Amino acid sequence: MRMRTLLTTAALAAATITPVVGTATSADAASARTWNRIAQCESGGRWHINTGNGYFGGLQISKRTWNGYGGRRFAAYPHRATKAQQIRVAERIQNGQGWGAWPSCA
Repeated sequence: MRMRTLLTTAALAAATITPVVGTATSADAASARTWNRIAQCESGGRWHINTGNGYFGGLQISKRTWNGYGGRRFAAYPHRATKAQQIRVAERIQNGQGWGAWPSCA
């Protein structure tokens, strides 16, 4: 009976854990300089670029990732959002995926 209680408690705990995405505080957030460097590497610093490669904006974010991290709130595509909005979504992405979201430039 004790084993069953432990399993039930563990299963309940696992089922109720909800990941929090996009909660980076200003202390956790990367500097504007860091985002500018990544944008320079990713897109030549062109925040409104759409090259047709499936990645958009200064930080070259895919539409799926953009939507998944709340970017649709700002614009349908990253390149149509402001630089500040792209950075805001990028901070959520970085918080959720780490710097590996920009493997060549971060």
